[in-house]
Amino acid sequence: MSKSQRTYNDLPRHIEALRAAGLLMVVDREINKDTEMHPLVRWQYRGGMAEAERKAWLFTNVTDSKGREYDMPVLLCGLAGSPAIYEVGIGCPLDEVSGKWNAAIQNPLAGEVVSSDAAACHEIIFEGAELSSGNGLDALAVPISTPGWDVAPFTSSSHYITSDPETGIQNMGTYRGQLKTPTRLGMNTSTELRTGGYVNWLAWKEKGEPMPCAVVIGCPPVVSYASVQKVPEGIDELEVAGALVGEPLPLVKCRTVDLMVPAEAEIVIEGYVDTEYLEPEAPFGESHGHVN
Repeated sequence: MSKSQRTYNDLPRHIEALRAAGLLMVVDREINKDTEMHPLVRWQYRGGMAEAERKAWLFTNVTDSKGREYDMPVLLCGLAGSPAIYEVGIGCPLDEVSGKWNAAIQNPLAGEVVSSDAAACHEIIFEGAELSSGNGLDALAVPISTPGWDVAPFTSSSHYITSDPETGIQNMGTYRGQLKTPTRLGMNTSTELRTGGYVNWLAWKEKGEPMPCAVVIGCPPVVSYASVQKVPEGIDELEVAGALVGEPLPLVKCRTVDLMVPAEAEIVIEGYVDTEYLEPEAPFGESHGHVN
């Protein structure tokens, strides 16, 4: 099925739907992602603004504290910044959401494998030495969530895809990721919650091998919603996302690891998670205003 025939929105079309609904605030003036961006957006939650007035924010002119200019926009609160924003993303009124989720979890829908040439996420590729020359993780305009507290930029809408080494069944979960170097990204799987990513990590650790991993940033909203949903172990969240929209999601095989990712993703980071060595992580200011 071609992109024009699909009944759901990828991320660019979702942004346009928010704009059409009057739910998007576009900021074209220069904004420092390290000191200004998150504090500005948080005012709509901490400053007494009515829920119905809250917007998604699209920053088109992003810099950092070192004066670097980024060639990508940043979207904040674009998935669930308010009930109205969530309705646009999930594609139904709030009173139908519960039934839609129950049906999708009970009837997952396998994805449709497409070629690399047909995958938007493979249109621009950086590998090897290119990652250390300005095209690695440092090229991502990841904001500082809580200026003055966070030790580094952390991805927060990052969907980590891993697999069970025995069954091959994939899992997708949304975890924060600390940007450490142009080629190293952290993964905090909230071990106390027994997340799928952590369960898979334990299995790869038992095998004595690093865990293949793909991190998706920017994708159709239903993929993001499925990534944070609690589904029974052994169910692939990408198949739940397909069931949410009633059609198979286009998937493409990663270039360097044996995993399938949404072909319509904006960014995919491929690599391996070490199962022998752990590293310190945090502090990080969570969305609820506490640091951990």
